[in-house]
Amino acid sequence: MPRLDSCEMTIESATARILCFSRDVNQAREFVAKFRHEYDVVCPESIEDSLESLQAGGFAGLFLCGCDMTAAGLLLQAGGILENLHDGFALVGLNREVLWHNARFQELAGDGEPLVGRNFYSCFGAPEILGPDFCPLNTAIGMGESARSTLRIGDKTYYEVEATPVFDPNAEYQSIARFLIVVLRDTSSQVLQKQKLNAIYQAGLELGDLTPQELLEMSVEDRVELLKSKILHFTQDLLEYDTVEIRLLNRKTRQLAPLLAVGMDEEAEARPLMASPKDNGVTGFVASTGKSYLCEDTSTDPLYLLGAPEARSSLTVPLTLHDEIFGTFNVESPRAGAFSENDLQFLELFAREIAVALNTLDLLAVEKSSTASRKTEAILREVAEPVDVIIQDSTWLLENAVGSNPQIMDRLRDVLRNTRAIKQLIQRAGSDLNGNAHPELDDEGSSSPLLRSKRVLVVDSDDEVRRAAHELLGRLGCEVETAHDAEECFLLARSFHYDAVMADIRLPDRKGYEVFEQLHQIDPHLSVILMTGYGYDPGHSIVKARQAGCDSFLFKPFRIDQLVKVLEKAFKPPTEQNGADE
Repeated sequence: MPRLDSCEMTIESATARILCFSRDVNQAREFVAKFRHEYDVVCPESIEDSLESLQAGGFAGLFLCGCDMTAAGLLLQAGGILENLHDGFALVGLNREVLWHNARFQELAGDGEPLVGRNFYSCFGAPEILGPDFCPLNTAIGMGESARSTLRIGDKTYYEVEATPVFDPNAEYQSIARFLIVVLRDTSSQVLQKQKLNAIYQAGLELGDLTPQELLEMSVEDRVELLKSKILHFTQDLLEYDTVEIRLLNRKTRQLAPLLAVGMDEEAEARPLMASPKDNGVTGFVASTGKSYLCEDTSTDPLYLLGAPEARSSLTVPLTLHDEIFGTFNVESPRAGAFSENDLQFLELFAREIAVALNTLDLLAVEKSSTASRKTEAILREVAEPVDVIIQDSTWLLENAVGSNPQIMDRLRDVLRNTRAIKQLIQRAGSDLNGNAHPELDDEGSSSPLLRSKRVLVVDSDDEVRRAAHELLGRLGCEVETAHDAEECFLLARSFHYDAVMADIRLPDRKGYEVFEQLHQIDPHLSVILMTGYGYDPGHSIVKARQAGCDSFLFKPFRIDQLVKVLEKAFKPPTEQNGADE
């Protein structure tokens, strides 16, 4: 068709654009002349140009004219354009009967049977109309304007339908439509992507959702199991992955400990992995770099280590929160190239929700642990002094009741044993409440393993010092008992075993070096630590104690790290102490 220079004009006002295609130049010129003041008319030179213009979009209407002016003939003559469009086109009568359609419409209907002559909706079986217009064909006919809706066919197919009425300008009643042009567009991928995004967001809300009653009744271990079941449910039902492995990163050791594994090879599941880009597979690479990894073919990928039996492709993303890596999330498939960029996006979004849920779970565990610690310390603070007094008095009675009734002596021993057990039971109960259900997320405590379960006797006339000793040393894992003066100290040291004695150099009845000498007479292997204030030693107790062989001193007020260091030295075997001194 020759170029129509007059048809290339562009109306500067914001008018609708009309694509005009005709084999008759004169008809095209007449159309342009008639509507040039109302529309921006574009007249391509060829079918190819028309197709390119239509695909670019932005047209409010399409004007087709030819020798055969019947309704069906218009579209048949324009078949060169419509047959090449990605959207489905159909000419539909006022009785909803399909009069004509292009090949794409037949493809979208998915029905091998002829569609001409059939009811428009029956071409798609029994579609569900989702709106916004629930009767788009009726609306287009009755209102004389375009109507749009969405059809759902089955579970995963969505079509956008736009029905536009076509009028005959020569008819007596020009406002009555003669037929409808229906455009059918496959929007399944967009709709499903939006649904999956919404579902992932909702899944994130549900992952960490616990009622107050559940928080009260469930242990940390129960919460972890509930979270794992939810993750597995959403992974299989929402993302449709049957093989999944989640590992959590220990930030100190850099080890990746399995949290959840389904469909994985047993050896692969038990395989120790580190957050390292080398020799630790895809999982180690992702955990060390924080970058997602899409393995298209496991047989040729240099990083891949055997995970699921017969796996041919895998997708691994980091579990991150505020740029901090918690672990990795891995899924695998028996098909090569099974995962797309969309799958990568969805898995990364879901992994963030998992990281948030794990962080919430960890915070709840810490909160529960802190609450338990505070309660345990409060109980011990109230119980410690009375229990120590009972121990001191019972020990004195045992030592001074020589020759008394054997049953009385046995009863006193029972009192002592049970009294000492009270504090241990309280501490053990507190430790059970503090237990972390996923230690791979937990940093190591500040206390040293050498201090745990060590029995320490603290001797000081100051009530506050004795109370502080119970709280501080108890928090470090020690079993603590106290005495007011040297005589009580000697009495307890003769009666019970202690790993160390911490004594003030200014007791009401003895000097520090005297305490040291007497304790070494009772037990030559007992570690003795003398405590004093800075620069205050009027009796030269420290000097005399050093001369007597004491080499462990604490100067008040001391920091906790200083206390730990002195106690660690006291609890080490003599050979290790000498090595440390050298």
